[in-house]
Amino acid sequence: MRKSSFFFLACLLGMAGTSMGGEFTVGKYAGEFLNFGAGSRSLGMGSAYVAIARDASAGYWNPAGLSYLEYPEIMLMHSRQFSGEVNYDYGSVGIPVGTDKSLGFTMLRVGVDGIIRTDVPRPDLALGETYVDENGQLVRNTPFEDGTFGSSDYALLFTYSSRVHARFAYGGNVKLLYRSLEEHSAWGAGFDLGFIIYPYRDLILGLNLQDVTSTMVAWDTGRRELIIPALRAGFAYPIQLDIAGGRITPALDIVARFEDRRQSSFGALGFSSFDFNFGWEYQYGDLMALRLGSAEVGQFTAGLGMHFPKLHVDYAFLQHEDLGNTHRISFLLTLEEPKFLRSK
Repeated sequence: MRKSSFFFLACLLGMAGTSMGGEFTVGKYAGEFLNFGAGSRSLGMGSAYVAIARDASAGYWNPAGLSYLEYPEIMLMHSRQFSGEVNYDYGSVGIPVGTDKSLGFTMLRVGVDGIIRTDVPRPDLALGETYVDENGQLVRNTPFEDGTFGSSDYALLFTYSSRVHARFAYGGNVKLLYRSLEEHSAWGAGFDLGFIIYPYRDLILGLNLQDVTSTMVAWDTGRRELIIPALRAGFAYPIQLDIAGGRITPALDIVARFEDRRQSSFGALGFSSFDFNFGWEYQYGDLMALRLGSAEVGQFTAGLGMHFPKLHVDYAFLQHEDLGNTHRISFLLTLEEPKFLRSK
């Protein structure tokens, strides 16, 4: 592996860790807005995508996969979920550089607008207690609407990826976060590290170490939250079909977190929790694809992909019994022109 590549990754690690001094609070679910997914192909497969990511969304799922791009790509996705209360916007760009490297940029936003602010006329009294107002009337101390406010979370990911040879690649993200809640805001920075390995024949192993140096989010109130590392390990095995044509790709992702999510995970051991994502895709040539999956905590997913010249349109259905089902559509544009082809 080239010394210059090692140096680049070392610099990224240093940048992510410069603001880690001082006291902080481990923020359980502090980075949850980063787990909404990216691209309807992956979501239709139950988010079992760490080993499969080879498109512009690889900066999100596994930065190592971006090095397999042959042409520049642009991906866009928008969704309104949880009964339309939460807006999610995602966009990414992947650019091949030289013979075996790629650069990428990802931006995502999760926002809730129009949150009703409430207040009470007399904060010094108990809720529902009666008092005499300025007009001499006996009234109850009941809540009233006092305008609205919003909450927004932004993330910017800058990706570098390199393919050592066809069976091994690595990559990293520098991640910048901005959060706002009413009149307060926070900034944060972190780092992700990813690998793709072919250990045996067509078996693919993907690893994504998220927030590998821990990510600190500093609020203007003085509170500092720490997003601790998480590990996503994925396996996939594409199978070419001689009779029906096309290709079947089963995939499995294992998500390990260390935030004491005992009540909201598939399994737990102490402060460690584990979730499993299963996915399956049948792709018929370059025309269409069908997908099924099961995301964390057993939520059913399904998807459909249609491939047009230079454009992939993907649809995903995500089931959620408590918060409502979600439909997502994403667009992947490939600048498939000879002048943009990766150098050989």
